[in-house]
Order: sequence, then C-alpha cells, then structure tokens
Amino acid sequence: MLAFLFPGQGSQKVGMAAGLVRDRFAEADEALGYSLSKIIDEGPESELQLTANTQPAILTVSIAWADELARRGVSAEIAAGHSLGEYSALVYAGALAFSDAVRLVHLRGRFMQEATPAGVGAMAAIIGLDAQAVRDTCLEASPDRSDACQPANFNGAGQVVVAGHKGAVERAMALAKQKGAKLVKALPVSAPFHSALMAPAAEKLAAELDKIALSPLRIPVVANVTAEPNRDASQVKDLLIRQVTGSVRWEETMKGLEKAGVDRAFEVGPGSVLAGLLKRSAPGIKMESLHAL
Repeated sequence: MLAFLFPGQGSQKVGMAAGLVRDRFAEADEALGYSLSKIIDEGPESELQLTANTQPAILTVSIAWADELARRGVSAEIAAGHSLGEYSALVYAGALAFSDAVRLVHLRGRFMQEATPAGVGAMAAIIGLDAQAVRDTCLEASPDRSDACQPANFNGAGQVVVAGHKGAVERAMALAKQKGAKLVKALPVSAPFHSALMAPAAEKLAAELDKIALSPLRIPVVANVTAEPNRDASQVKDLLIRQVTGSVRWEETMKGLEKAGVDRAFEVGPGSVLAGLLKRSAPGIKMESLHAL
C-alpha cells in the first residue's frame, strides 16, 4: 500500500518550485491576490519565512508535486500531513478545494502569528526522553497551569517538541536535562505552535472554516490530533480546529500506517524531514524519492 506524506512548516526554501509545472502557482497567486509564486522563486528569504507566506507556499509546492506524481501514474491509497501538511493531504484527498486551502493556510499562518505577542511563547526540542517522560516534565514545569507548557509534536524516536509560555518551556528544558535527555534545544520559531496559547488562532480559523464547503474524501487522511484515518468529511473542520492547539501525533501516525499495511511512501513536497522521521519510527515503510521517478 502506498501513502503520500505531506510536510509542514520548516521545509521551505527559495527556489523550491524549480522544474514543477506552473499551473498551481498561478492559481495560488489568484486566490491570494498577490504573487506568492515570485516569493517562492525569488524570495527574499525573509518574505518566504513569514508564516502567512510559508504555509501557502509549502502547500502549493506539495500539491504541484502531487500533480506531477499523478501525471506519472502514481497515486496513494492513504495520506497524512505533518501540521500544515494535513491541509495538503486533504486537498489531495479531494475534501478541500486547492484555492480554498491556499487562502485558509495563509490566514492560519497569520492567525497563529498574531495569537501571542513576540517573546511570550517558545518552543524547544527534547531528544532522548520517551513521550510520557516529556508529558510529565511539562506538568512539572507548569504545576498551576497559569504558565503552561505542553508537548506540541511527537515526531518519533525520542524526539518531542514542546511549546507554551517562554518561562514554562525554559523550566521544562532544564528538567529534561536533569532527567537525562540527550539533547535539549530551543527552536527559532515565531510563535508557540500547537499549544494552548494558539486558542485565539483556533477561534478565528473556525470562523473561516465555516465559510468553506467540503467534499467527500476519496481516500482516508490520518488526522494529527487523533493519529487515526478519517474518511468522514463532516469531521474535517473539527479536526483542523483542534489541531491548532493540539499535539501532532506523528510517531503514532507512522506506526499506524505501517500496521495498516503501508509499505511504501512518498514525501510529497519540499525537503526530506519526514523521510528521516519515518526511518526511525516505521522502518518497514520504504520512502521513495520524488527525484528518482
């Protein structure tokens, strides 16, 4: 069984659309009302790194790659996406129209950026502790929950990203080191994604999702917040809203795909972050190279 895995924020770079057919880029420019394609092709890097540009840029490149795979006769039986990538997976599955998805993730990026003032939140990677140890560490770092920290991404193989108030994240980092974490690293991000601090963004996104019509899913898409395949279009909006403040359960997603019989996958989009995570979490799934087709 073949799965398509769609990457999230962090895989972007100027020039990442080289060699791809341009139809999707013109459609994205029209949907947004500005030249996203020029930012993708020419930068500057500082413009591409703005969350409101990064998210639609990665989605557009990912769907352009999915189109290229379709032209070569390659199609998936199930899809999953890391954070932002869940939107790409839903476009591929037919639930979201591409133009609607581009506008949604542009707004999603803006809402997430605006949800917390600069310097209030933080994120950090903790490597070498299991998932429960990281959960416990977050609780210890914010015992009264007024200064909260929580797991944001369970990426697999002992890699968990935490997010929340800066003070609580710094306390969690110190505790993780005391507990024997191999590596604890603050991440250079602009907001504490997938944490309770994103609640204002979730509310605004819910209002935008209310304006969008969904279509039936032609293949299942594994939801980030449940790590379970979903084929019910009526559940999609709720899953996407919960995703803004909830943890990305990527390791469970990869193990679930392997258990379900997936033995091949393509990382459909820029970069190779998901290939590395897959190798450590579900070694029975072979990651195919887009560039080897």
